[in-house]
Formats: sequence, structure tokens, C-alpha cells
Amino acid sequence: MSFFDDLFRRVPALLMARRNLSRNRIRSGLAVLGIIIGVLAIASLGMFGTTLRTGADQQLGEIGNEISISPNLQEGVEELTDRDVDEIERAVTDGEVVPLRSESALVSRGQQQTVATIYGMENPGALYEAQEGRVPDRLRQGALVGSGTAEILDVEPGNTISVDGRTYRIAAVLAEEQGISLVSPNNAVVVPLEDVNGTGYSQVVVSSDSGQAANESAVAIRESLNERDERVNVFELQAITQGIDQFFGIINTFLIGIGSISLVVAGVSILNVMLMSTIERRQEIGVLRAVGVQRGDVIRMILAEAGLLGVAGGVIGAILAVGAGVALNSFVLNDPLATFQPVNFLYILLAVGFGIGTSILSGLYPAWKAANERPVEALRK
Repeated sequence: MSFFDDLFRRVPALLMARRNLSRNRIRSGLAVLGIIIGVLAIASLGMFGTTLRTGADQQLGEIGNEISISPNLQEGVEELTDRDVDEIERAVTDGEVVPLRSESALVSRGQQQTVATIYGMENPGALYEAQEGRVPDRLRQGALVGSGTAEILDVEPGNTISVDGRTYRIAAVLAEEQGISLVSPNNAVVVPLEDVNGTGYSQVVVSSDSGQAANESAVAIRESLNERDERVNVFELQAITQGIDQFFGIINTFLIGIGSISLVVAGVSILNVMLMSTIERRQEIGVLRAVGVQRGDVIRMILAEAGLLGVAGGVIGAILAVGAGVALNSFVLNDPLATFQPVNFLYILLAVGFGIGTSILSGLYPAWKAANERPVEALRK
């Protein structure tokens, strides 16, 4: 049979299927509504998971680019030495190495005072940006104040503050850290390294240009400093982002699973519609079989009806899902265009495909039942 012969056989089946569905529009409409709800649920919940992941990534920022090296207290290492810092700098090929000391101290200006974390470091410009003023490449004098501390003390660049009785002129107010940071500046004060008590370092932070570079640096540091003894602990913030991505991946799968339940219910509805339709049209189908219509043609007609229900519900559900995604991303991310990420189109295609597949599967039994009934018995009833 040629392609055109097959096409001409299929077109009448589709037209007949459309006519049959229009006979009982309320029942067909309810079946389509079930598919719409199922497709909308799967696609919307999938896009909701993508929105959650995108929002989390925005909140976390570029934390995957940083690693922290601290002394292994369990092995009796209480601080990092200059030699440790030298080895870290040799191991890091792509990134800024920032050794620091930290302590808590009372910070005051006039009658205003607060307890803040004090970071002593030489190159704060590798980690922080200024909200007001300028962050020097090398901090030799003065202090940098976090946004939270600046708000409490009501200070700005040029003002002076007292840190445990030592006076500093503020060089800059640091930009607020929105995500997670190894050394958050928000409620801190940064002073020259030598102004914080200690001979070694409590921590070394490595800031790289990418998560991959940070991971390579972490591997090199472990091999260099922990070759003989476990002197240091190396913590990669990228591990947090990977864990979060895995977590949201699980949530996505769970949400899509919940949405698929509604499609299963819709499939039962379509099964009922097809069964009722074939029962009501038993004599009509018997006549068709009596005049020579083959079983395969009857099956194709019934499956075409089920497929049309699935296509109609899938297309309408997909359009509604896009609209829901635009509204969701406008509200959560303030970016409606985030709806059109490639992964969201995959969720929509998955939902539509699942909807059409569920519809066709639901029509298999009614199609088989109608095609295998003997024409004489169908005409007799």
C-alpha cells in the first residue's frame, strides 16, 4: 500500500472520529478537561521545580567558586603557618589566596555599639566589593565595615569607629552579601592583618573564577598539605550547590509524579468515554463491519477518537502551563522570560506526550472490544 493510499484511509477515520466525539460534547469535554488538568499539573509542577532551583542559585550566588582551608584541630593543628600559606599559593593556579585571622570584639561609635566579627586580612579586595567608598587592594590602615554593622552604628566612609579601644577611620562600607559566604562581611569589620592577635592564621579562603577551578585547587591543596598528615580541612562550597541541585532534582521528580496521578485519573475518564461511545454505537459499528470495514479500521477509528481527546487536552494544557509559568516566574524571580528555559520545554513536551499516550492507551480496550464484536450480534442488539 502506497503512502497516499494509507493517508486517504486515515483521513476519513479522523473525520469520523471528530464527528463521533461531537455527538456528546459534554462527555467529550469532560474527558478533555481531565487531560488539560493532567498536562497542566505535570508541566506546571516541573516548571515550578525549575523556578525553585533558579531562585536558590540566585540566592547562593557564586559560592561554588570559593574554598576554605582551616587547621585540623583533631590532629592538634591549631593554626595555619606562613609555610602552609606558601604551599597553598603554590597549589592554587587560578584564584586569589586570602589568609586571615578572626575574633569577636566590641565595636562602637559614640553611644552606639555592637559585637561584631573582626577579620584581619591584607587583601580584602579579593573577596569583597564596596557599597560606599573604595576597598583597597592592600589594607594597611583604616577599616572596612559590613553593611549590617554600618546600619547599627549609623556610619559611612570617613567616620571613625572604635574596635576594642583602637580607633579606625572607615575606608568603605562593604556591599551586602546576599548568598552564603565563607567569611560574610555583613555583620563584620575588616582591619589590617597585624591588628588581630595571633601569629598564624585561623583560615585561608581561596576565591577562584569558576567552580571547576575551585575544585582543582581543592584537590591540589589536599595532595600538597595532607600528603603525610591530615594537617588541614578543605571545605568546598561547591558541595553545597551540588547537594542543593540534587535535592531540587528529587523535588522535581516528586512533583511530576504527583501531577502524573491526575493524568491517570483522566485516562480512566477517557476509558469510560470510549466504552460508553462504543456501547452506544454498537449497531453503527456492526453495520460498518457488515459492509466490509476491517477490524483494523475500527480500531484506528476508536484510537483516533482517543488521540483527538489527548491532542486537544495536551495543546490547551501546554498553553495554560506556559501562562502559569510566566505568572510564577514574574512573581518569584521577577523575570517572566525565565519560563522559556529549554528544560521547561522538555517538561511541557513530556506532559503533552504523556497526555496523548494516556489517551491512546485508554482507548485500546474499547477499540479492541468494538473491533472484535461479531457484526450479527451487534446488529441484533
